[in-house]
Amino acid sequence: MKKALISVTGLDATGIIARVATKLSEMNVNILDISQTILGGYFTMMMIVDISGAAMTFDEINQALQPVRDELKMEIHMQRMDIFDAMHRV
Repeated sequence: MKKALISVTGLDATGIIARVATKLSEMNVNILDISQTILGGYFTMMMIVDISGAAMTFDEINQALQPVRDELKMEIHMQRMDIFDAMHRV
């Protein structure tokens, strides 16, 4: 299983979760875990996703999220989970 961590931040608006989840579903990316909150009017979401079912590379998936970034005017960052885990080990 190839996992990635996706973070989404920006001003809160209706439909953020739906729009991001729909785009991921279109690419056959499975959401394994999700957490979201609103802090002072700012939306924040973290997702752990499985990208192994996608017919695209990590970089292609990240690029395919660009229209969602533009549409929502949100910061959407994607990291490989193995690199994220290695960075946070002591």
